[in-house]
Amino acid sequence: MRNDFDFAPLYRSSIGFDRVFNLLNAQQRLQTIDTWPPYDIVKMGENGYRIQMALAGFADADLEITQERNVLVVKGQKADEKDGEYLHRGIAGRAFERRFELADHVKVENAYLTNGLLSIELKREIPEAMKPRKIAIGSSAGTQAPLQIEGEKQAAA
Repeated sequence: MRNDFDFAPLYRSSIGFDRVFNLLNAQQRLQTIDTWPPYDIVKMGENGYRIQMALAGFADADLEITQERNVLVVKGQKADEKDGEYLHRGIAGRAFERRFELADHVKVENAYLTNGLLSIELKREIPEAMKPRKIAIGSSAGTQAPLQIEGEKQAAA
C-alpha cells in the first residue's frame, strides 16, 4: 500500500521551501528500488559524512564520481573481460548509477577505493555570511534621528 501526501496546503504558508517539497515528491514517485551496489552513509562528526559502497571487482578506472549542484552521482562500468568461460558468476559486475541528494553547502572532500570498498568523504561548509553571529546592543544615547528620503519637489500650478 502506498501513501501519497499532498503538500499543496504547505505551499500556501511557506516561502523558500520549494526544493524540500520537490525532494519529497520525487522520493514518492520512485517506482523501483535498486539495492545494488550496497552502501552505507556514516556521520563522521557535526559536519562530516562518509558514503561507503561495496564494489568488489571494480577498479579506479571503472568508476566515475561527479557532483552536479546538490546531487552526487557515482557511475560504474567494468570493461569486458575475456578470461575464459564462466561456469558460475556470483560477483556482480554490471554497470550502475547511484545518485545521492546532497544538502546545500555539502562538498566532496576525498574519494578512494580500498579492498573493493569505495569511500567518499563529504563535508558541510557553511559560508561565513550564513553562520550565526552575535549582534551587539548599542546605547540609546548615540542614536540618530531617522533619515528621511526627500521626494521630488513639485511646483504648484
